[in-house]
Amino acid sequence: MQRELMAETRSMDVESTSCDVMCIRGYCAAEMGKKKVMLPADEVDMATVKYQYEKIEAPHLTGISLKLFVRLLEAPIIGSLIISHLKQENKMIEMLRNTVIPEAPMFKPEFPPQESEPEVVLLDEDGKPEERVELALKTLPDYDPANSWIPDSSSPFRYWKIRDYAFAYRSKLTTPSAVAERFISALDEFNSKKPPTPLLISYDPELIRRQAAASTQRFEEGNPLSVLDGIFVAIKDDIDCYPHPSKGGTTFFHEVRPVEEDAVSVARLRRCGVILVGKANMHELGLGTTGNNPNHGTARNPHAPERYTGGSSSGPAAIVASGLCSAALGTDGGGSVRIPSSLCGVVGLKSTYGRTDMSGSICDSGTVEIIGPITSTVEDAILVYAAILGSSTADKIALKPSLPCVPNLSSRENSDVLGSLRLGKYTEWLNDVFSTDISDKCEDVLNHLLQTHGCKIVEIIIPELHEMRTAHIVSIGSESACGLNPDFEDGKRVKFTHDTRTNLALFRSFSASDYVAAQCLRRRLMHYHMEIFKKVDVIITPTTGMTAPVIPPASLSSGETNLQVSGICLPSMPSDRRIQQISTRGPLLAGPKMQMLACDFFYPGSQHDFGIIRLSGNLMRFVVNANLLGFPAISVPVGYDKQGLPIGLQS
Repeated sequence: MQRELMAETRSMDVESTSCDVMCIRGYCAAEMGKKKVMLPADEVDMATVKYQYEKIEAPHLTGISLKLFVRLLEAPIIGSLIISHLKQENKMIEMLRNTVIPEAPMFKPEFPPQESEPEVVLLDEDGKPEERVELALKTLPDYDPANSWIPDSSSPFRYWKIRDYAFAYRSKLTTPSAVAERFISALDEFNSKKPPTPLLISYDPELIRRQAAASTQRFEEGNPLSVLDGIFVAIKDDIDCYPHPSKGGTTFFHEVRPVEEDAVSVARLRRCGVILVGKANMHELGLGTTGNNPNHGTARNPHAPERYTGGSSSGPAAIVASGLCSAALGTDGGGSVRIPSSLCGVVGLKSTYGRTDMSGSICDSGTVEIIGPITSTVEDAILVYAAILGSSTADKIALKPSLPCVPNLSSRENSDVLGSLRLGKYTEWLNDVFSTDISDKCEDVLNHLLQTHGCKIVEIIIPELHEMRTAHIVSIGSESACGLNPDFEDGKRVKFTHDTRTNLALFRSFSASDYVAAQCLRRRLMHYHMEIFKKVDVIITPTTGMTAPVIPPASLSSGETNLQVSGICLPSMPSDRRIQQISTRGPLLAGPKMQMLACDFFYPGSQHDFGIIRLSGNLMRFVVNANLLGFPAISVPVGYDKQGLPIGLQS
């Protein structure tokens, strides 16, 4: 019946409205009630796909209005009506329940066999982490301390790289113990700042001193464990680092999930001699992209303390951008390493799905999440990645990953390889940002790579970006709800922040059929990307569609909503999406206006439309394909906007 229906829709009059849908999104709308039928992905003419500038509707509330809204959202009848309306307005029901998707579900990212890459060095994921780090160190360009310590006048921040510390320790210019005292003093200063800048949730100065003393002794004896010995590293609060508790940014999670040992990735770093400083702040349970945390305080952007760091790995990015740590570990299920790295002007690496063992993290059973490093430079990211990589036994069996590798930057032939790269650019997508400062800076980088290194810029088209965002939010939302439901039902609901409860209300509304439909979309989108990668080596985009947003003061004590795709909610924008100034503060509800809230959700656009704010873009615009499809991605800082805020480029 399905094949007959698809054959029938292919023969429909191309002048009909349904043909417009087919050309735009890759499927025909057969006039059989609400039912639609997608063309098989391999029959979609990607050249005819048109980019769709979308407005996503979601509430943006803070303070008392958020608290009252959550009460409505969790009410048995009115809550389900509100959620249903939001899903209807964002075409989620149409996509997940009213559409026939011909592809079979793909429950984890599946990659076809890949050709070996030139000028890379293979690493043994079953070997010792310190040996992998040593091999990765040999792939870096020669180290010259005289050149490395020359100040960069183009950047307002000055960072010591990992090799700078290693040189200073070996040369007895300083010791890990001396640096530890400076670190403890600086962190105390951060904690006493007004407004507060809470970088770490769990922190013990004596633990740091003991680790630093052991590292100092190894250097005195001439036996450092690796180039990472004595390097200060923070661990996101959803990754186990014994004896610190893992709260996941909550007030209670350590009570229901005690920590008994290091996560696998942390244990690998410890073997290399790093100094683990504690558990870094985060957006509660990773369910947000701003870094807002009313429980422990909201980490602030070192470039502009009145602005967010981005999230959910807010503390890891802020502590690296502040220069207190050379590296930090974060988790990335929806840009949570790359978004804060971009907003804070540092490097964030999201590895291939399954490349790092998730054992010992709160989010260890999903299909979109990885553990990845945040560092101040790309070479430091390579060194930390070499230490933590290694698939779990289950992923080795299920995913059959190829051998991990790092680029051989010390090779003379590497520049030739760089010049041969084909860089994929989807111009309309790249330009769909809040400020042309972002797209212009990314264009400058592409032009530099073209003119200086001879890279080839290839125009590409990626179909069904809206479907990709839907598939991602259903996947990560369903998997998050599955893990949190037992505690939610066990009386812990009121202990979650209002932001988390808002997201969980949406996530808990997804059905089993919604989840399966999302996995069918995953296979479909994987086909499109595999076709694109036959023509290009990497896809270049901005990391985020905006620079760091302002922190609404009312959000500090009670949080703010970040519903649907964890975007930053804004009033309606001009149709070209290009604006020079933005406001991150949506209208608030107070007093008698609250009684009209429920009505507003069903009649958006009326004179009392206080609850629905239209989004014309968000922090996650460019990041979710790497999570849904399991691709590696890295965010690197490439400059600043006119306000002096960092801009990240993703590849």
